[in-house]
Amino acid sequence: MKTLKYSINNGGNAMKRNGTLLLLLILGVSFVFGAPRIKIIPSYVTTYTLSQTPGLQPDSTLYSGLRTAPRGTYVYFRAWNFGDTGTISSATWTFISKPTGSNATFSLVTGLNWAKFKIDSSGTYVINVSCVTSTGTKDTTETIYGATYVGVGGFDGLPAAYPNCMTCHQGSEPFQTIFNKWKISGHALRFKTAITATGSTYSTSCMKCHTVGYDQNIVSDNGGFDDRARQLGWIWANYNPPKASNWDSLRNRFPTLVQFATIGCENCHGPGSEHVLGGGDTNKIQRSVDEGVCLKCHDAPEYHPIGRQWSYSMHSRVVYTSSFAQQNNGTNDLGNCIRCHDGNGYVNFTKGKGTYTNNYSVGKQEMISCSVCHDPHGDNGIGNQLRSRPVNSDTLGNGFHYTNVGKSIVCFDCHKARRNNLTYVPTRIGSSTWGPHHNGQGDIYQAQNAATFVGFPAYRTTLHKEFLSDACVTCHMSPIDTSSTNRNKVGGHSWNMTNDTTGYDNTTGCATCHAGKTHFSQFMADQDYDGNGLIQAWQTEVTGLKTKLRIALPPVGVDSISWQLIQLDSNSTFYLNRKKAYWNYQLVDGDKSLGLHNAKYTVDVLRYSVSAVIGIIPISNEVPMKFELSQNYPNPFNPTTYINFAVAQQSDVTIKIYDIMGREVKTLVNEKMLPGKYKVDWQSDNNDGKIVSSGVYFYRIIAGNFNDVKKMILVR
Repeated sequence: MKTLKYSINNGGNAMKRNGTLLLLLILGVSFVFGAPRIKIIPSYVTTYTLSQTPGLQPDSTLYSGLRTAPRGTYVYFRAWNFGDTGTISSATWTFISKPTGSNATFSLVTGLNWAKFKIDSSGTYVINVSCVTSTGTKDTTETIYGATYVGVGGFDGLPAAYPNCMTCHQGSEPFQTIFNKWKISGHALRFKTAITATGSTYSTSCMKCHTVGYDQNIVSDNGGFDDRARQLGWIWANYNPPKASNWDSLRNRFPTLVQFATIGCENCHGPGSEHVLGGGDTNKIQRSVDEGVCLKCHDAPEYHPIGRQWSYSMHSRVVYTSSFAQQNNGTNDLGNCIRCHDGNGYVNFTKGKGTYTNNYSVGKQEMISCSVCHDPHGDNGIGNQLRSRPVNSDTLGNGFHYTNVGKSIVCFDCHKARRNNLTYVPTRIGSSTWGPHHNGQGDIYQAQNAATFVGFPAYRTTLHKEFLSDACVTCHMSPIDTSSTNRNKVGGHSWNMTNDTTGYDNTTGCATCHAGKTHFSQFMADQDYDGNGLIQAWQTEVTGLKTKLRIALPPVGVDSISWQLIQLDSNSTFYLNRKKAYWNYQLVDGDKSLGLHNAKYTVDVLRYSVSAVIGIIPISNEVPMKFELSQNYPNPFNPTTYINFAVAQQSDVTIKIYDIMGREVKTLVNEKMLPGKYKVDWQSDNNDGKIVSSGVYFYRIIAGNFNDVKKMILVR
């Protein structure tokens, strides 16, 4: 029994899982264990990682990370301590058992904290790792199956023959429905199309991803397409270049090869011989949404850059919280984050199934990978093989449900508020999690779910949702800048609109309507919304309005927000408006686009929230012909009266109350204000909050060069 010890250097390896744990710690989630918990992670190898990692190049193996792997190839592993913050200082790898006749041994991958062995026999390998960390010692095991390929069966109208997959699965559900969808998909037809209709550049190197089990890249006899083609005498050189007759020739002369001449079941689920010979043992065939399954072929820049793009996206490092671990026995309620923060959770949702989260841990979490959003088996009527969801179902609590967003329907399942402001805002603020929750991009885009204020005009909206038929996809996945500094870091499956390192903004999707714009700072607002005296870019105006709202909310006058102080103010006349404004601040803050998703809606939500908190009500956005101060109503009054005024152009506006002796009693307005008609009330109090006595009072407006005074009478 051969063992291997090595010292761990956490300088950048285990990016996906360690990145998740780092986010968890930054967020301060209460997630504490008294000892290490170790997981063996099968570590996938893509064309990109192979090219960038000298320690992998001698093996010349690509590996999907599935626990069922083809005979004759290498498999790779690393140990991850997800139980606490203890660093792994050493790891000892051993075989507990191996198939009869196997001579497999562990060795170290130079430059990585990985162990590896070569699968030299079909059968079951049980491996163990014993880890020493700064907080303790822990062992764990994993089971790996070496197998050979058996082919799809039933493809292109040819009957399945044992041990093809469809020998057992044909006619049984859900497999038959899945097969029927798959057989007309891009995956199924890729090789057929390639050898008949693509250009002269098509070669055997392409077949490594377009067929079942073609060696990548180490030569091994595992029953894949290349092995069977060699045995049968099918040689690409005899058919090259691609032409219309190629497929018919292959189908008629080599019918058994057809079941491997496709991207079939085993490309994604692993070679099937042990599953078949094991009586259908489901442990010996894999169902995984881990990104390695797809990136084995889709991470080969420059021609197949999806994997690189995805690695720069937030989908590759989804936040984990302990709230996932609901003791629900698989019956997830709409408050469970698992549907959007875990790949399996979302896929199960699209199938109308729950996710078993009893004692769930970060060790089980899967990222939002390719097969989470896309159905590898085929299209569902949306396009691009995007997943569909049960009719009238939803991922989140009681937020708004959107359907008119084309191919972005998958995005809108999770990128919206979990809650509906109409039912949630009236509830008590009980913790820092009160509010719409994060990532309300869909609500902002659709001009929905911001709290409204009684008597205020309706929020305006831009027309993005009217003419961007695919919503998010149109801009976030627009063609990317191909310069070396930005390549794969913006656009495409990175979903990023900005490269923070270079300052590059991906405005390609904007060009149809906003020709010539190359940076988001060039999208200028139509007014000075934040009142700093300058008309600036929308994002700058929104930033300024966010600051004004933070200062207006408790603790008033300080650039911060305290939910505790808002709740303590529950007896105040402005309590409900402050809660609404706090909700709106979170909705806009969580959107993260600083207005670009819907500029007019965003600025109106913020400026109306500021006005509501400080007690100024916009009556109309119509620009008045002149400045005006109206007579208060009612008059005489007790204890509240209202004063309407009009602002003809942006001005510094003050309205103050004076007593009969000319002494200032109350400042009602002291703001730089946009043109419009407004209303403010006076509650018969002074600047110290004390109620004043009956009598005659005067109120005066100063707005630019406009100055007016009127009289009112308080009668108690």
